[in-house]
Formats: sequence, structure tokens, C-alpha cells
Amino acid sequence: MGPVTEPTTARALGAPCWLSLAARDLDAAERFYGSVLGWSFRPGEPEAGSAYAVGERDGTPVAGVAALAAELAVPVAWTVFFAVEDADAAVARIRERGGTVGVGPVAYPPQGRAALATDRDGAAFGVWEGRPVSRWHVGERGAPAWVELHTRDAFDAAVFYGGVLRWAEGAPDGCETSYEEDRVVLRRAGVPVARLDSGPVEAASPRPQLRPRWLVRFRVADLAASVAAVAEHGGSVVPGGEWAREPGAAGDGRRVVVRDPDGALFTLEEDGTP
Repeated sequence: MGPVTEPTTARALGAPCWLSLAARDLDAAERFYGSVLGWSFRPGEPEAGSAYAVGERDGTPVAGVAALAAELAVPVAWTVFFAVEDADAAVARIRERGGTVGVGPVAYPPQGRAALATDRDGAAFGVWEGRPVSRWHVGERGAPAWVELHTRDAFDAAVFYGGVLRWAEGAPDGCETSYEEDRVVLRRAGVPVARLDSGPVEAASPRPQLRPRWLVRFRVADLAASVAAVAEHGGSVVPGGEWAREPGAAGDGRRVVVRDPDGALFTLEEDGTP
């Protein structure tokens, strides 16, 4: 669950700082994501006694993969972690605002502490207290990933996350939000790092792509080749995986929603897609 840190002094409180996958089989996950995303893997610190690997793109850590799903009986899924100054205080704010804390805070010495939670609509996310996770921040220019929340009401969600993650408090190392039509854009130093979108979600839908969730997009150099690798290695394309109103909805040639062999949803996006 917890991130792995890299030596850097950058701070980005309230911003997405790490991506983590709870997998059933670490070796199988490495083969799949290595083929689809072109990542290489190196061993990371064990998570709760389980095997853990760090996926890297061009030598830069992008995400962590832990063999936790089978042991903890949790769904295989990607989780977005947000940087906080104090995990205990963040967990208290989650509960105060109607969210649910599922795990933690759990210590990951010497890196930091982490917790897993869901917001008021059931979208899962994590908080991370500790040294910066990597040399890049999710969503920044040139970063290999982008995240956005698909939720019932982006403005209501922004009130929840803004309170939990202390957005727009004017901290020099914090984030700020702007309201654009039915979306909320999160920025760090003026650069968009995440987005919250309002749309037709169904909390009890049998299709995970229609439930409130943090959607993870991974950027790839060759979209067609990556989609072919998904099928070749046991994954599948998810028709209508993104909201139909999205200009980059699955099937338009720029982004494609897929699931890995264990069912984890994510989006492939060709480098350079606006």
C-alpha cells in the first residue's frame, strides 16, 4: 500500500504523490505492466510482509505494486495517494467530513505513514505522510500519469477533499483549486495535477467503471501497441470506460480504458494527448 521514497526535497502537500496497485500475483503483474507500459521493475520495501516492487519508466519510479490483494481479500485496483503533513490529522478530517477510513495510518519506517480511505460517495484514495515519493508529481508536465475523480458532484467532492487535504489554504508548498464549468481543477504552482469531474455515476453499479472512483491514466508512446499488449497478456478493453461526454472517451483513438487480468481498471493515453 505505502509508497517508496526517493531522495528529493520537493514538497507538494495535498497533491497526488504516488500510485499503488494491490495485486494478487506480483510476478504476473510485473509481466503485464512491463509489456503494456514499458516499465522495468526493482524490489521495494516489503508491504506488511508481502512482496513489493517499484515500476519505473526511463529510470524514474512511477508506481508501486504489492502482492496484497489475495492476503487481505481486497479488490485488485489502482489507488491514488495524496501527500499530507500529518496522517493522523488527515484521517481525523476524513472521518469528520463523512468519509470512511479502511486501513491505517500504518507506519512504513523509515519512509513515512499511510492510510486508505473512501470519500462520501465511495471513491477510494490514500494519504501519505513522509518524504516525497518520487522525482515527479502526478499530472505535472512530462509526468507519466494523470488522475481525475469521477463523482456525482465535483463541487461537493472538492469541499470534502479540500478540507481533508487542506487545498487552497495559501501554504507555499500547497495546492489551489479553480472551478471551471462542472469541473474542479487542482493546481500546484499553477500547473494542473488533477481534476474532479461531475457525471452520471452509480455507487452500486455492477460495472466498476460507472462507480465513483479516482481514474488513473498512464501515458504511453504507442497507444495501439499498448492496447495490443493488453489483449496479448490477458487483459481486455472496456467499451465506454470513460464518460461519453469526455473528448477522450474510449474508442476515439486517443485514450482507451482497459482492465488488467485481475480486473484493475486504468486508462491508456498516448503521449501528447491534450
